[in-house]
Amino acid sequence: MFKRMSIELNQLVQYSDELLQSGQITDYCPNGLQVEGRPRVRRILCGVTACQALLDEAVAWDADLILVHHGYFWKGEDSRIRGIKKRRLATLLQHDISLLAYHLPLDVHPELGNNVQLAKRLGLTIEGPLEPGNPRSVGLLGRLDSPESLADFSARVARILGREPQCIEGGGQPIERLAWCTGAAQGYIEQAVAQGVNAYLSGEISEPTVHSARENGIHYLAAGHHATERYGVQALAGHLAERFDLEWRFADIDNPV
Repeated sequence: MFKRMSIELNQLVQYSDELLQSGQITDYCPNGLQVEGRPRVRRILCGVTACQALLDEAVAWDADLILVHHGYFWKGEDSRIRGIKKRRLATLLQHDISLLAYHLPLDVHPELGNNVQLAKRLGLTIEGPLEPGNPRSVGLLGRLDSPESLADFSARVARILGREPQCIEGGGQPIERLAWCTGAAQGYIEQAVAQGVNAYLSGEISEPTVHSARENGIHYLAAGHHATERYGVQALAGHLAERFDLEWRFADIDNPV
């Protein structure tokens, strides 16, 4: 039977940090290796969030490393190790599994990032950053190959992401130019309005977003925080597996938000 190779954990982490330039991005959490496990990596399990269900999948599959977008140790959270934090860390430590997490670095990467990967799946042509002049802009600007109604574009999103987006109509105009930002990025709708696009898509929605869309005449689609951020970790895990001849899997732990 063909046997996959393995790589030193430190070497894999160093490569990933440099690839995503994680040290150059200010974030709400530590990026990179959050929990150290086995000294060598052969199997990578990736997922959106390092929840207990994902950890259990990693244990069952005998993964050496878990790669996620949402890891641990967020700014402002209770630093005490108790409750679900204790149980999660205990699972990793008892089974000697590493946790590797990249938040904003995995949103903004020009090839592997969540926003670029989402654009590929939705068939969007990228024109530039949502914030002009900012190469690390989290959101992106682009266009469709041909104009679509809000209903048609919503159906496209639902078909590809496997869930119905929540839509706010901002007038009767078709969608041609649009902006998007995965995850909890509803607040960027004001930047989208400033760029004169027909629609803005993010993961989550909040009460003020509805009024902003209606009063500014821009369509808005909330396609799901989890649903829009499934693709960066898969792109990164696939890249690492191909480069270092490793095994990898994606575990899609359902989350309706």
